Amino acid sequence: MRGFLYLHVIYHTKCIEGNKLTYQQLEKISSQSFGEIKLLALISSAAALRREKDLNKALSFYKNKNFSGKKAYEALLQTYLFAGFPSALYSLKILSGYFRLDEKIKSKSKDNEFNIVGVRNCKKIYGAKFNKLIKNVTEFSPDLADWLLTEGYGKVLSRKGLSLKHRELLTISILTSLKYDAQLYSHINGAVRLKINMEDIEQTIQNLTVFNKPDIVNFGMKVFSRYISQNDKQKIQLI
Repeated sequence: MRGFLYLHVIYHTKCIEGNKLTYQQLEKISSQSFGEIKLLALISSAAALRREKDLNKALSFYKNKNFSGKKAYEALLQTYLFAGFPSALYSLKILSGYFRLDEKIKSKSKDNEFNIVGVRNCKKIYGAKFNKLIKNVTEFSPDLADWLLTEGYGKVLSRKGLSLKHRELLTISILTSLKYDAQLYSHINGAVRLKINMEDIEQTIQNLTVFNKPDIVNFGMKVFSRYISQNDKQKIQLI
């Protein structure tokens, strides 16, 4: 697998000069591999951080690139899992000013079907650690353990419009922005399990420098570095 020895980690990321997100910065991100998805990762973080001006500028740029409105809808819809319903309502209302989606994807499955799909998707992310995850969450909240599978990995992350692989990059961006250490570590591992290149994971984190908040990027890179150092000896085995 590519990226086993990828240790290009920068703790002291320099701020972008000025406080305003620029189209030049957005253009640079759009030219990266998975450029559209990395833009959506940035858009998701702007929503989670309540950076309305940046969210509007990024959405305007995204639309001018003729990228998918449905993918943008899916990206912002899933933010409710990490930033709550108020964030999703706020950002989706803004999105509606840029895209009119006449055929939104509606979930038609029942909860038991979502649970089955959720278990399958969660195992793709956590692998052999799946049972430990569910056991640990069940100990302090059986309800949340059920919702994690049915709502999170079932109803939301299994939706059409964005692949699970692409959703992981968005998740990494949001968790970095909100500084959730354990969850970010787990989803970096999930991205590796889904065979996302280490370079793409690092770029997703480093792209957040455009918000001129070095503490966020430094946090994300430290978690990324820790993941690399703790898994390098095992050659980042997918177990």
